[in-house]
Amino acid sequence: MTYGCIASMRTKPGFRDEVATLLLDAADGLREAGCDLYLVGLADDDDVTIWVTEVWRSKEHHDASLTRTDARTAIGRAMPMLTGDFTKQELSVAGGLGLRPHPAPQSHVSK
Repeated sequence: MTYGCIASMRTKPGFRDEVATLLLDAADGLREAGCDLYLVGLADDDDVTIWVTEVWRSKEHHDASLTRTDARTAIGRAMPMLTGDFTKQELSVAGGLGLRPHPAPQSHVSK
């Protein structure tokens, strides 16, 4: 099953938009790394929290993406602007609108 996670992070006051921009700039190349959905959300009534929703072909694809140079650079730049308050919920994604379908595994059973 496809791997997903919904995470939140709190920024220091005044840094939410800058961190959101860093996250969005780091999205280049994620599709090639195995990401099918990468969404950065900002609540209208909360100026310090960022929500990130991700769907990956597998948890291994997600974990490998964190070793990419561009990802590590973005994380390093964002960390001083964050408070350290994070949440993360990992999911097995059953499907949804907007997700690219993957071919079903081929059966090797002869008929």
